[in-house]
Amino acid sequence: MDALAPLLQKTLILIAHPDDEAVGCGALMQRMSEPVVVFATDGAPHDRYFWEKTGSREAYADLRRREARTALSQAGVRHIEILKAGEGYFTDQELFRCLGPALESLSALVRRRSPQALLTLAYEGGHPDHDSCSFLTSVLARKFSLPAWEMPLYFRRADGAALCQQFRSLNGSEIPLEPTPKEQKKKHEMLAAYASQGEVLKQFSAATEWFRPQAAYDYSRPPHSGVLNYEAWGWPIKGTEVSAAFANFLQSAELAPASPS
Repeated sequence: MDALAPLLQKTLILIAHPDDEAVGCGALMQRMSEPVVVFATDGAPHDRYFWEKTGSREAYADLRRREARTALSQAGVRHIEILKAGEGYFTDQELFRCLGPALESLSALVRRRSPQALLTLAYEGGHPDHDSCSFLTSVLARKFSLPAWEMPLYFRRADGAALCQQFRSLNGSEIPLEPTPKEQKKKHEMLAAYASQGEVLKQFSAATEWFRPQAAYDYSRPPHSGVLNYEAWGWPIKGTEVSAAFANFLQSAELAPASPS
């Protein structure tokens, strides 16, 4: 655990949706002294496909918030935040369109919470909100001189196969965490709390978790040159559109992009 020591004190965990934290770091959170979990979106897309069983998008978002509170209580997490967009929340799938307000909200949160490290999702093309969290964390880390770390969730290989909980490419800094039986049990309980996501979560494991210092990505380009996962799903969002939003934000904010990994 010495290699993961920077994450074991007061760490701000920026993830896109309720359940991302349980999958990516449900065991590691149990070892942190003061995790601060930040949901960047409300977890409720505009597409009625996702929320029609609950009757409305708002009801679905509320359900996901309630599930998150239950799940995080299993890991003893006391500090939970949802990024605000004015009086409301950022909509699932649309974070890349709201980078300025999101960074403003995050900056205020960092000043208030004073974390010692940041942990977020890898830039892998699985979901545009995941990639937006990666981008925002890289900006936040430079702005506040904080160490930033990342964890994988899922991506699509060039042959079309979807891979979960593995980094798309390795750079030698990856660190595995093998949960104890007690930690695995707690993680299973966290995942079970997300009943609305039950079918999706079946593809994830409660075993090994992977972490590494955040790679120096070139956010002006998509994570890779192949078909991204959300493109393969047929969403009306292209990786080039998302990366262009990142590049435009950096240019308008006069922030130099990180060197390519």
